[in-house]
Amino acid sequence: MDPRDSALDTAALAYARALLREPHRRQKMGPVLAAAAFAALSAVTFAAVMIIAPPTVTQHIPQDRLDGGLGQ
Repeated sequence: MDPRDSALDTAALAYARALLREPHRRQKMGPVLAAAAFAALSAVTFAAVMIIAPPTVTQHIPQDRLDGGLGQ
């Protein structure tokens, strides 16, 4: 049997199938871009602070200063 001889209306079937399909939900890009911008800004700020911050200097304290300056 030739499909053109069918009693079914192909346009109506296509319309019904389209109605039965679940709609595609698009993800909103605003929150995604906001999170990416926040992460980038945090990384740049952290890098700038690490460059600008004074270096930590550690020195060994002499034993005479640990004794309270008594010279023992």
